[in-house]
Amino acid sequence: MSEVVTLPRASSDDTLWGVIASMGRSSRVAEVFSNRNAALADRAWREQQVQAYASFIRLAKQPVPNYSVAPVKRADLPRGWRPLPALGFLRGKFM
Repeated sequence: MSEVVTLPRASSDDTLWGVIASMGRSSRVAEVFSNRNAALADRAWREQQVQAYASFIRLAKQPVPNYSVAPVKRADLPRGWRPLPALGFLRGKFM
């Protein structure tokens, strides 16, 4: 057994890709992913959900969130952070 196995190095960079939900001056990390493509797919899904319920959102007189993708450090997430449902803002507060 003289074979050398190279293990992937642990990344010193703990950056994740976050989907950021913004409403007015308030913003929150809605979800985090290990790669950018997954975050972009989630952002597209969230935007599709908002479009599907657009008339309901207007009737409820709720502001529509804007979604973006940005790098997020794991250490910057609050201790009790939980993912935000796509339409979780409809309960009258930006959860």
